Amino acid sequence: MLERTLKKYLLEDLDKKILLISGPRQSGKTVLAKSLGSSFAYLNYDEASHRKELLRKSWNRKVEYVIFDELHKHKNWKRWLKGIYDTEGIPPGMVVTGSAKMDSYRKVGDSLAGRFFQFRLHPLDLKELSHQSKVESLEKELNKLMKFGGFPEPFLAQSKRFYGRWKSTHLDIILKQDLLSLENIKSILSLETLVELLRDRVGSPISYTSLAEDLQCSPKTVKHWLDLLESAYIVFKLTPWTKNVSRSLKKSPKYYFYDIGQVPDKGIRFENLVACALLKEVQFRQDVLGEQWRLHYLKNKEQKEVDFFIAKEKEAVCMVEAKLSKDEPSPALNLFSNYFPKAKKIQLVHSLEKEKSFPSGIEILRACDWLAHLDF
Repeated sequence: MLERTLKKYLLEDLDKKILLISGPRQSGKTVLAKSLGSSFAYLNYDEASHRKELLRKSWNRKVEYVIFDELHKHKNWKRWLKGIYDTEGIPPGMVVTGSAKMDSYRKVGDSLAGRFFQFRLHPLDLKELSHQSKVESLEKELNKLMKFGGFPEPFLAQSKRFYGRWKSTHLDIILKQDLLSLENIKSILSLETLVELLRDRVGSPISYTSLAEDLQCSPKTVKHWLDLLESAYIVFKLTPWTKNVSRSLKKSPKYYFYDIGQVPDKGIRFENLVACALLKEVQFRQDVLGEQWRLHYLKNKEQKEVDFFIAKEKEAVCMVEAKLSKDEPSPALNLFSNYFPKAKKIQLVHSLEKEKSFPSGIEILRACDWLAHLDF
């Protein structure tokens, strides 16, 4: 049984606020929620009998907490939840989990402001695995993540055959069940094609116009479909860094998969793995520590790029390049070092014999060691 990092913080807040746990399907949200105590009521909106109890508000109120799973599928779930909190309060505690549309906490704030804490549960990464008692080698764990991804079930199974079947089924369920309530069948087929196109574009700035030509639709439609894939936790996007957030959102984003096994090229898959780890850490610091962190990439007018750029309250903190085996500093990392002299400059290498640093401040580091601590 894996001990999830968020458990400690969820327990601290269980008697204070409604806990909203969002994240990709099968990332372990329900298992985590049930691990918070032995006295709980569990109601899943997908189950007809549970749905009846939810609508009648007829669960056991003598338990320590109640889990409302997939509650976002209830049309007016925010108002419904607000009514219970305002009239009954806590205890019992309330834990709400969901895999789609639960991450829009700014919209949630319209009716639940001041009543909830948001937590985003990601698949496993090296930092979370490094805290498990049975871990013997960080390098071996990194290779397992590269081979089986970070979703708990296939990672623990450690079977290539199992992962291959799980991977296709997992994506199929999201596209054909979770998104059916949002889009028609024709669009779902287009979404499947879009996912295929994205696999070969991971880590590269996306052109909505180019994708629109391939899919024979408008750029506006492509952007809408990409937003749907984001809302379903299939992909996430990084925008180029600028202190002006609105300007950043208008520029070409990069997209990465939550399930890194969707990426065929090993080098790009490693970059995707690093992207997942950095996003998870940034969102952990936002949700749990209440700090203002942002994750982007760097790109200048000459099309020079650095894979990842981490900022805190609009101040540069760290630049990260991900390489499979290159142990010489990236020219782009050297270039951007002049613009952000105070930021850490790190080149993570999957297979590295010897770590080194340079007068410019650039460090060439073993990925397995740095990703286990994420010290930025």
